[in-house]
Amino acid sequence: MADLNRLLRQRKTFTAAFVAAAGSFVLGVMLPLNLRLNHLVSLWAVVQPQKSATSPEVLKVTAAVEKRVDEAQKAIALLEEKQFSFLIPSQFQGTTVTQAKLGSKQKAIALTFDDGPWPETTVQILDILNKNDIKATFFWVGRYLKAFPELGKRVAVAGHAIGNHTWNHKYVKYSQDAAAKEIDRTSSLIEEVTGMDVSMFRPPGGILTNGLAAYAQQKKYTVVMWSADSLDWRNSMQSLKDNVLRQASSGGIVLMHDGGGNRSKTVQALPNIIAELRKQGYKFVTVPELLQMQDEESKEQEIAHTID
Repeated sequence: MADLNRLLRQRKTFTAAFVAAAGSFVLGVMLPLNLRLNHLVSLWAVVQPQKSATSPEVLKVTAAVEKRVDEAQKAIALLEEKQFSFLIPSQFQGTTVTQAKLGSKQKAIALTFDDGPWPETTVQILDILNKNDIKATFFWVGRYLKAFPELGKRVAVAGHAIGNHTWNHKYVKYSQDAAAKEIDRTSSLIEEVTGMDVSMFRPPGGILTNGLAAYAQQKKYTVVMWSADSLDWRNSMQSLKDNVLRQASSGGIVLMHDGGGNRSKTVQALPNIIAELRKQGYKFVTVPELLQMQDEESKEQEIAHTID
């Protein structure tokens, strides 16, 4: 029931960003849902009574409005599919994960990017992911999202999963109240900008003992760590690539960065990393999808044991 309620909330809020994007993203503008839908509704109200008219101009306008409404309906249908893919199975809510435990039949891996959204680099990474038909998981810093909300919208509309990476990204001890402010403020902004309900948290620096992870778990976030660290913040492009490929494993979660500094090495290495992992038989999924795969395998095993 909790998952269903969360899905309903996500559909209600994320529809705003997604439908607006369907109509306006090509122009680089995303209007709030109420403005865009009000515009469609007002046009529809004017055009519908005129459908019996034979004027070419009226018929042309009618066709255009019907097309926009149809696009919006398709966008909502796609939204529903995406929202299901972003649900975290209940067994992982309020826990810490470093990778998924998958059987030998599946070879999947999740690419994750921290510290964005960030000018230029985030866009470059999005272009690479889009070219390769890959959905990834981004962990955002709240103050960067506040500075670059349009980048955030672009990530969400592209169908990537979003997680919380605190507001300020500091390596300090946090009281309960301070942790709440860092995490809640960021999640609220993510939901405001993208409409997406946030269910994942990644602590800056992977620190699990400074109060942030404890608060996140208390609030039933899945604390997402990693099994493969690219060390892209300090290594050469070749070392970055080698680090990922050496540590890659089925069910693995790869740590990279799209923000917080110069990430040109990550951008340069990413196409090669993707190509090599594909040669090894990996498919790329989001973190929620990875956890869903483990959850489904667990349920299948339980059924098999019951039958036995």
